[in-house]
Amino acid sequence: MNYFNEALRRIGHARGWVAAQFWATLLIVLAGVGWTRLPDRYAWQVGLSLLIPVFLLALAIVLEAGTMRKLLNQEEGRVSLPMGAVTLAVWAVVVWLAWWFLNWCDDQTGLWAGYLNSRFGASERATVFTYQHLQSWLTLLIWVFRWIAVPAKVIPHAVASAQWGWRPPWRRVFRLLLNWRWWIAAVIAAQAGVALPSHFFSAVPHGAVTHQVWAVIFKLAGAYLLGVVCWVLLLAWAAVLLERRAPTANQPGDDSLVPVPVHSGPLGEDSVRLPSPESGGDAGGNA
Repeated sequence: MNYFNEALRRIGHARGWVAAQFWATLLIVLAGVGWTRLPDRYAWQVGLSLLIPVFLLALAIVLEAGTMRKLLNQEEGRVSLPMGAVTLAVWAVVVWLAWWFLNWCDDQTGLWAGYLNSRFGASERATVFTYQHLQSWLTLLIWVFRWIAVPAKVIPHAVASAQWGWRPPWRRVFRLLLNWRWWIAAVIAAQAGVALPSHFFSAVPHGAVTHQVWAVIFKLAGAYLLGVVCWVLLLAWAAVLLERRAPTANQPGDDSLVPVPVHSGPLGEDSVRLPSPESGGDAGGNA
């Protein structure tokens, strides 16, 4: 519960950037939709259609970099916001490449399912390892990679890079990736922010046209809010776990040896009595 309270505290501290996640992201999406409607009859319109997506992408990266930095809220080693945005853009390219590869895998699921189905016996092909089962399993596997594995691997690196630039604390990032709390949060965020909103549009439309229009509006609004909320919570959770330091010798529960002053403890059976400077005698030991 302390971790969750810390995440909420960080969200409250970064409430300006968090609020921008809702309204600025919506404006960027609407501007992107408007960009698809731009005419390209004249040269200036073509140039504008080429500049607008670059500008919108830069705004989105700056928004995410500022939010990550504010949620982390650490001054030590922090780079400037432009530098953090540049390093974050590198991870955006990594995500784009991963999605491109997963899209290619999506196109191959039918071929792979047919090949795997042919490798089993007749009884297995007709019961368990059918073509439909294999294709659905492959589709589910790609979905897990797309919405759980790739974000869970990239987000810690992205948050650290937005804060520390090209020299993030790799040990802390690696420790976060090994934390079971992080992977549970990634699974919950994928289910609540992606899987759940996808069911909003699975029902067959019915009713009057006005009713259907309002239903679509509410579904889109709900899907958008769920996605942004899960995204903000996941970023805050990453910031909390990334700030969690490894145990040190001064913390309770650490069994490492630490230096202590001479004669700092009581004399016991295993202690050694040293002669005083005045006696000048030999050292005597207590058995």
